[in-house]
Amino acid sequence: MEKIYSLKYGLLLLFVCLSNWVFAQSGTITGKVVDENNLPLPAATVVVKGKSISTSTDANGFYKLSNVPAGAQTVVISFIGYKNQENPVNVSGAVSLNGQLEPSTLALNEVAVIGYGTVRKSDATGAISVVTAKDFNRGAVNTIQDAIVGKLPGVVITSTSGAPGNTSTIRIRGGASLNASNDPLIVIDNVPIDNTALGGSANILNTINPNDVENITVLKDASATAIYGARASNGVLLITTKRGSKELKLNYNVTTSLSVLPKQVDVYTGDEFRDVVNKVYAGNTAVTNLLGTASTDWQKEIYQKAFGQDHNLSVSGTAKNLPYRVALGYNNSDGILKTYNFQRTTLAIGLDPSLLNNHLNIHVNVKGLYNLNNFAEQSAVGNAINYDPTKPVYNGNTRWRGYTTWTDKGNTNINGDPVTLAPANPVAQLDLTDNKSTVRRSIGNAQFDYKMHFLPELRANLNLAYDYAKVFGHNNARDSTQWVYIPVVAGGRLSNYEESRKNQLVDFYFNYVKDLKAVDSRLDATAGYSWSHFYREGHGTSSDIKMTAPQPPNDYITEYYLISFFGRLNYTFKDKYQLTFTVRDDATSRFAKDKRWGLFPAGAFTWRIKDEDFLKNSNTVSDLKLRVSYGVTGQQDLNNGNNYPYLAKFTVSDQTSRYQLGDTFYNTLRPDGYDANIKWETTTTTNIGLDYGFLNNRLTGTIDYYFRKTKDLLSIVNAAAGTNFAATVLTNVGNMENRGLELGLNAVVISKKDFSWNLSYNISYNKNKITRLSLNANDNTIIQVGGISGTFNTIQAQKVGSPLNSFYVYQQIYDSNGKPIEDAYVDRNNDNVINSSDLYIYKKPDPTVQMGINSRLAYKDWDFAFSGRLSLGNYNYNNVASGSTYRGLYSSLGYIANQTKAAEETQFTTALKTNMSDFYIQKASYFRMDNVNLGYNVPKFNKLKLRVSAGVQNVFVITKYKGLDPEISGGLDNNFFPRARIYQLGLNCTF
Repeated sequence: MEKIYSLKYGLLLLFVCLSNWVFAQSGTITGKVVDENNLPLPAATVVVKGKSISTSTDANGFYKLSNVPAGAQTVVISFIGYKNQENPVNVSGAVSLNGQLEPSTLALNEVAVIGYGTVRKSDATGAISVVTAKDFNRGAVNTIQDAIVGKLPGVVITSTSGAPGNTSTIRIRGGASLNASNDPLIVIDNVPIDNTALGGSANILNTINPNDVENITVLKDASATAIYGARASNGVLLITTKRGSKELKLNYNVTTSLSVLPKQVDVYTGDEFRDVVNKVYAGNTAVTNLLGTASTDWQKEIYQKAFGQDHNLSVSGTAKNLPYRVALGYNNSDGILKTYNFQRTTLAIGLDPSLLNNHLNIHVNVKGLYNLNNFAEQSAVGNAINYDPTKPVYNGNTRWRGYTTWTDKGNTNINGDPVTLAPANPVAQLDLTDNKSTVRRSIGNAQFDYKMHFLPELRANLNLAYDYAKVFGHNNARDSTQWVYIPVVAGGRLSNYEESRKNQLVDFYFNYVKDLKAVDSRLDATAGYSWSHFYREGHGTSSDIKMTAPQPPNDYITEYYLISFFGRLNYTFKDKYQLTFTVRDDATSRFAKDKRWGLFPAGAFTWRIKDEDFLKNSNTVSDLKLRVSYGVTGQQDLNNGNNYPYLAKFTVSDQTSRYQLGDTFYNTLRPDGYDANIKWETTTTTNIGLDYGFLNNRLTGTIDYYFRKTKDLLSIVNAAAGTNFAATVLTNVGNMENRGLELGLNAVVISKKDFSWNLSYNISYNKNKITRLSLNANDNTIIQVGGISGTFNTIQAQKVGSPLNSFYVYQQIYDSNGKPIEDAYVDRNNDNVINSSDLYIYKKPDPTVQMGINSRLAYKDWDFAFSGRLSLGNYNYNNVASGSTYRGLYSSLGYIANQTKAAEETQFTTALKTNMSDFYIQKASYFRMDNVNLGYNVPKFNKLKLRVSAGVQNVFVITKYKGLDPEISGGLDNNFFPRARIYQLGLNCTF
């Protein structure tokens, strides 16, 4: 018995000893995590580096880590929006470790670029939005617009075409002009560029590689934009490119893509077309005998599956205290329209040396572009809808290179002349057209920032910049082409053009920053001068292919200057109250001497409510700031390209307007219309905004209300008889208003060690109205705009009390079954006559509400992201449907043409006013899933980081619109280049 007890106690003693030894090898770590204001940070992540030991802080910021191995360890504390903190600790039993996190410069203290300087986003007084590269849309992004669409409240981006590298319409808080530009000012690395169209280049912004961009700041209200004065009435896009890094970094990424046509226009097939023609023209053999026996899907013939590739290589680092970055990019993308191709090679160099013991900082940027375009013959898009589907692509003729072609002796007779008004063979158009361009562009600047040795608070900044571009190209067609045939003269087309730009900029300003500690204040003052020169010249020739009747050369040289004085004063009191005053005095050579100067002031006030005593210690409200601003901006960018609208000048006539003396034809000179008193448009903006953050900024966002009023609108109006040299003249007449509400919301839904979910949402409401449109305040003045095909050539109008570019149509009458009655419209004047006086304003093309949603979910090494947009209140004029009627099946010129199935819906047989019916104004609200992307970060190998990704762009569209695509810039659906659905694979390597 004693032996048994002895063994029992011996085992117990051994167990106790082993337990003491085991627990001596581990310990616990406890502590509290706070923010920069010593407030607790709940849900912060606390991890023992290199170990699978982690926890999160509770509601009061406390945490506890158990079973931590004894000895030297590193504890990492992290929280969204703050810098990670690594803490060495020696674990032996119970250890206490507290942490205080600092805000991240990429989050709470994010630096935003503003005009002539930078500011912490939290200190900004104006309405601004920032999107950084990490938040750009992923995948086959060819242009900057593609990267940020749907990301910013109040910014509506609509692509005008589905062609690779093509342009988009950008509107910030709606349009503010009628005939001047509604495009925002674009500033690239402190260089304001001329963003007017460049001949031969589809998109002025495709000259910048999106992979070189670090962030984009959008300035929206007058307080933020007034520093740019005359060029900022439509907002400002500030693009900042990537800079050098402290350590050597090599990055390469490639994206390959496959583009497909997601949807075709619904037209009659060959058999359906034969049936409908035989039904409508039963017994009329002159028409039915024109039918063929083929069944050709012309849309299938012109579209293709298109491949694209985008390569980017960059090297950044610091060599002998010289930070640098060099990046090379190459993009080669085919369009889904056959023969369309976009190629872009870019080179970007950034140098940031510091001299004189960091008193002199220099920033050098050089960007180069070499762009090749094959634009294809895009009218083939419309002809593929209308060409007779009972005809084959080729019929074996020799005169028209084998392509089926309508002639005045039948479509198979090679001896007749072509019917130039008939639809052209779309396959022939693509094959026989040579429409190419080459674009070379370089944008560069050298910025010198000197901090005075004798007065460190004072800085002098000099910015010398240039923007040079050279474009040359041609748009030629073979002589055996119907669509450019000129009877008697000859066929074919030789068209060559070239254009060059040479724009220069000199900016110089002083900046003085002083902390006035005695009165708990801070003073930040800027004053400067700006000089800009915009020069353009071009040359073009045009002729038939045999040079039988060449047109006179089109040569031009034009230029204008802008000079400005500007200043800004920021006064901050107790880091809670801030006043900003801005003024810019601009002069443009586009106006006469006594009209060319314009003064554009602005003021703003901000109140950091969060720093008041009643909120300072709040654990719920982590940020709250009120912003109020008012200011004036200007406009002098004219859409008609006329740099001398105040001068009387003459224009040389073209070939069709020559005067005959004997056997010789002479070109004439005709005087142009002008207005000697033309002056600035001015836009005043009032903005009230609130920036907020809750739960340690896990929920952040902004709310803004604005009211914009533009006066002295630049508009083309009818000139009184005998008062000018033209029937219409560009002059200042009219006022317009925009008012709206914007909400931006960012949420950190989940923030764990291996699992995170960030969600952002924005919504904007905008309503505009024309309030004056004539010099005599006549509210019935109507200016018709919006060109369309058909008997009548406009479908929109400007009218007092109506939104910009509203539709101007007849009110359709319907039968008891809801079917439109042909050429039956409401007699709004009750005079028993339907004429233009019965037209009325109906709906508008611009959305009333726009929403964007973006999500990124990450689990360990995987991440999934999507972005989408919702557009409400926008309407389109479906010109594709309005041009599809039974009447359009046959022409007295001797040809037949296919129609869309919309012809079946109406069965119209006449073409009087049908295309002006409000029946074709269709609701075009939509939700588009723009982008879905899945990525995987391969486990790090030495210093090599690899990421692979796959995604889809233009995933789907939900809409009730009856046309091909509801997203139409300007609301006029005229057979545009369709948007592709793009599948992409990507690889990113960083070393």
